[in-house]
Amino acid sequence: MSPVPELPSRAQVVVVGGGVIGTSVAYHLAKLGWTDVLLLEQGTLSCGTTWHAAGLVGPLRASESGTRLVQYSAELYASLEAETGLATGYQHVGGVIVARTEDRMVQLRRTAANAVAYDMPCELVSPGRAQELWPAMRVDDLLGAIWLPGDGKVNPADLTQSLARGARLAGARIAERVRVTGFSTADDRVNGVRTDHGDVECEVVVNCAGQWAKALGDLVGVTVPLHSAEHFYVVTDAVPGVHPDLPILRDPDGWTYFKEETGGLVVGGFEPEAKPWRAPDDLPYPFEFQLLEEDWDHFSVLMDQALLRIPALEDTGVRKFYNGPESFTPDNQFLLGEAPTLRGFFVGAGFNSVGIASAGGAGRALAEWIVAGEPQDDLVAVDVRRFAPFHGDNGWLRSRVSEVLGLHYAVPWPNRELESGRPQRTSPLHDRLASRGALFGTRMGWERPNVFGPALEYSWDKPSWLPWSAAEQVACRTDVAVFDQTSFSKYVVAGPTALERLQWVCAADVDVEVGRCVYTPFLNERGTYEADLTVTRTGGDSFLLVSSSATTIRDLDWLARHDVPARDVTEEHAVLGVMGPRSRSVLAGLSGDDWSEEGFPFATSRLVRVAGVDLRATRMTYVGELGWELLVPVGDAGTVYDALGGTDAGYYAIESLRLEKGYRAFGRELTPDAGPVEAGLVFATALSGTKVFLGRAALEAHRAGLAGGGPRRRLVSFVVESTEPMLWGGELVLRDGAPVGQVTSAAWGATVGSCVGLAYLRHDGPVTGEWLAPGGFEVDVAGERYAVRCSVRAPLG
Repeated sequence: MSPVPELPSRAQVVVVGGGVIGTSVAYHLAKLGWTDVLLLEQGTLSCGTTWHAAGLVGPLRASESGTRLVQYSAELYASLEAETGLATGYQHVGGVIVARTEDRMVQLRRTAANAVAYDMPCELVSPGRAQELWPAMRVDDLLGAIWLPGDGKVNPADLTQSLARGARLAGARIAERVRVTGFSTADDRVNGVRTDHGDVECEVVVNCAGQWAKALGDLVGVTVPLHSAEHFYVVTDAVPGVHPDLPILRDPDGWTYFKEETGGLVVGGFEPEAKPWRAPDDLPYPFEFQLLEEDWDHFSVLMDQALLRIPALEDTGVRKFYNGPESFTPDNQFLLGEAPTLRGFFVGAGFNSVGIASAGGAGRALAEWIVAGEPQDDLVAVDVRRFAPFHGDNGWLRSRVSEVLGLHYAVPWPNRELESGRPQRTSPLHDRLASRGALFGTRMGWERPNVFGPALEYSWDKPSWLPWSAAEQVACRTDVAVFDQTSFSKYVVAGPTALERLQWVCAADVDVEVGRCVYTPFLNERGTYEADLTVTRTGGDSFLLVSSSATTIRDLDWLARHDVPARDVTEEHAVLGVMGPRSRSVLAGLSGDDWSEEGFPFATSRLVRVAGVDLRATRMTYVGELGWELLVPVGDAGTVYDALGGTDAGYYAIESLRLEKGYRAFGRELTPDAGPVEAGLVFATALSGTKVFLGRAALEAHRAGLAGGGPRRRLVSFVVESTEPMLWGGELVLRDGAPVGQVTSAAWGATVGSCVGLAYLRHDGPVTGEWLAPGGFEVDVAGERYAVRCSVRAPLG
């Protein structure tokens, strides 16, 4: 056993965890010039989960940001040996994904279109061609496959050692056999690490402790929602026809993957129902290079499918059975970023069995975040701030992990709703809506009606619930619909500094008359989106902010970082959206207040009395019709709802209605990779005036740069000319057969009579109505191309 090095009394950054993630963060911090980095590992490097990972590296992901992240990983792994002198074992072997069902083939065709959008190599191939690439495979039950030349494999332990050496060469220090036992804090900031070999002062802690990360976070009130599950694979004896350059094979309909290892095969997978391991607060120590007990009964669901795909395995021995714990998060996306409750405490954990593929890109992204003070790319999908403290309940995490592991190879339905661990949060109207046929989805734990219909079916084509959603849309456009929007995030900002601080973080001017409502973004220093919300002035120094359901923690953290005195009132109020041409008469019939156009104009808000209940009504719409959002005390929500009548409508209808009107959504159209110029929303900022706001300088510079010409992106609306296809978002957009962009959101528009959506288009000059007018645009819908009409104006604008 090597002696434990003497720890320094202080380091600028302490990285906790010496797996592939921790070493990547240390490596990238040092490369960025932050060399006063100390990495602490309770055992030895890679001894936790990293060492028994399968080592698959597949760059093509469902999103462009995810693809670029893993693409960088692959490039780094291929070049690291030349820098450090330690081989990573990286081999560029390619990958084959096969399909047994038509639903899977649709997924593969969509994947191939994504590859074109991201300029990644990918080829749809026949079963016969797939067998040429992977000769030991049975193909008579297959419909097709895709060939991914960019896939590779790496040795996880060797990769970790190479990253560690690179970090050391750049100035970082690494201490093994030092167990972190706690942290010291002051004024809501971490300032030190406690270990079994003494304390170390620091400015930044990076929690890369893998399955131990949650327990460490709990010590300082930081929510790191993950739970371990047992993950199984076997290594076989030699298999005829298997060689070191054999591609990786994935058979998701059989939940299995295969890769070559020393003449045999690694045979693993992601079974539909996983086996949770011990709770995060009950993990053993020490636990180094250890495996769990073999469980052939549980593994049999995977082995049976492997025998079907690779008949030669019937006569092949098993060299080693691996059952190692891996940590998974509630939504199958990893955790990255600074904790909202403790400054200087960062997290890089919960990698859901894709840690090896993600480590290079994730380590760089987290290091850049630490150095710059904010993310430098679109990391919304993996941002630790997407979870709230209630997501840290160990019992809930255990129930969720059984479902999440199996999602790796499940058909990725675009409207999939997870089923385990529900409900967490319910509106006061939940039981009423359920009795009326509401089919619920979830956001930030809230149960929300998606549609009122017979069943929530999943399909790539038009789903069975579509007629019910279309009827809800028609009611909103022609009569009146009532939406339960209680899940909206709601914050009160009040006090003597409220206006000054909001004027800085809001790109629009919120210094308006009391009772006015302003639509505004929050922008970052790069002039791109951090939030999209409304701000209502309720008094001289008081404001009400209403934002997306999913962004509560993120928004509150952003406000706190910029000294905005905000209080979360989300659970104090229900929200009822009363929308449609008859909304005025409905509300006037229940109230003595003035609801006329002159008495209650658009973008105004006031206290009123409806059905005997005092509440706040705001004339604002996300569906493009006359209507009001009613902010109702939770205890009175049932009274108001019962009095309103109207057609119940859900979030699927909202999605369709907002796209017919061209309204944008945060996380899809509005992201940290896009700004108001690209999104066509400069009018929703104060750029034309003199107000100073966060991101203004970058926004002005970006706009000036585009005036000089050159490539750019622009968000446009589109309508599919055919009534046949169903679009869900993510589809490739082409012009005259050449790729020019990608759909961000799409849905069936009942008023338009076909699918509608929004898409970012690329062009070497301004994207104008004149440039769009000649047409020639198509969308690729699972390999079929359909003509679309694109416009900078919304279909129902």
